[in-house]
Amino acid sequence: MTPQHPCEIPLHTDGHIHTKYCHHATGEMEEYVLSAISKGLKGVVFLEHMEAGVQYFESTWLNETDFDIYFSKGRLLQKKYKDTIRISLGVEVGYSLSHKEELLQRLAKRKWDTIGISYHFMPDTQGHVHLNLLSRKEKSIQAVAAFGCKQTLKNYFSALIEAVQVLPGTVLCHLDAALRFQPGVSINEKHLVQIKTLLEAVKKKGMALEINTSGFTYRGTPFPAPFILKEAIALGIPLIPGSDAHKPEDVGREFRLLPEYLAGI
Repeated sequence: MTPQHPCEIPLHTDGHIHTKYCHHATGEMEEYVLSAISKGLKGVVFLEHMEAGVQYFESTWLNETDFDIYFSKGRLLQKKYKDTIRISLGVEVGYSLSHKEELLQRLAKRKWDTIGISYHFMPDTQGHVHLNLLSRKEKSIQAVAAFGCKQTLKNYFSALIEAVQVLPGTVLCHLDAALRFQPGVSINEKHLVQIKTLLEAVKKKGMALEINTSGFTYRGTPFPAPFILKEAIALGIPLIPGSDAHKPEDVGREFRLLPEYLAGI
């Protein structure tokens, strides 16, 4: 299959945006839309967090009332800016091995423009609390380190494989972003086998793979790593850029770097 050319990446649309409704981002939905317009973008995809069964010391996701407000505000913005920019209302659903049926039921209740798949929260050994695998907070970093990074990554990739197979996802988000704040964490040979299986599942499901440009900020390269992107391109998996914006000024961040970066791969 012919690899995707960098010019074919839809750089005119930011495919991953959060707002104040997820409780850990800032800014109104309209502020993100206006930021996108000011940067010449033609489309934005709001991808707000959905979780189920998570026991954590703070809420970093939307409940059903939040989603009602999110859709109400989003529909108004779609009408207001219909001649200026395309606004999509999606969800980033964090997979839960113990609450998959609940997630499926909640996803089926609404018409989503995009369903992103991720895995942020892993239960600890007792299953009483959850570890936030993508958190920069010291409390979370220490908890994951105590559990063990190798085993955590194994569980992470295993959960994503199942998530892709079970959920009606359309795009896989920030594939290798887990443990991004763990110093010296590395992917071993067993993890590589899991990643290959995961990409094959994404291909079979007809999903896209996100190039998350927040990685430029965190590590100098986007998520996922070049070898993963190369494998995805070889499999013919479409690539979609997303800023993972958590404040309006983050919309479209570092998109300008992607053509040269992908050409280098």
